[in-house]
Amino acid sequence: MTSKSLTELIAEADERALAASGLACLDRCLPLLVDELDVLRPLWSGIAAGEDGWADRLATARAALDAVPAADEAAAPVRQMIGAAPSEWVAERLAEWATACSALALEVHQELDPTDGADGPLVAGEERRQIQILEILLATEGTAGLRRAMDVATEGRRVLRAALSRRARSQA
Repeated sequence: MTSKSLTELIAEADERALAASGLACLDRCLPLLVDELDVLRPLWSGIAAGEDGWADRLATARAALDAVPAADEAAAPVRQMIGAAPSEWVAERLAEWATACSALALEVHQELDPTDGADGPLVAGEERRQIQILEILLATEGTAGLRRAMDVATEGRRVLRAALSRRARSQA
């Protein structure tokens, strides 16, 4: 059995899976901007409720991230991801956002990859996590799937934090 591509999985996803996919990419890249991990938790919990409260939770997360001063240009993709998130709970808009977040997250990982290539371990790991999250969300309904997706995002955040630490040590 062949694994489906990110594009195929995004095309099959419903609003809940699309919102979670985009949010997971944002969550994994969050260490570029802020160490505060709870800023996105209301959005994660809101995905289970679907459309109800999404716009309000998104506005709160945007305000929290906008209040954080950017340390450098590396934080720009995180600001792009949260800024592009649609307030409307509409599949087409959420699919555009999930696709854009996917691409930005892969770019971030490519820039930090020590092999400096699109096939490096950080990029491959990020792509694998994106696929895994969508597969989980498409196969599992309710909060159980969201919890598993959050666990994968948390693992990815740790990997990115380690890559950032490694880069800081090599530049010191």
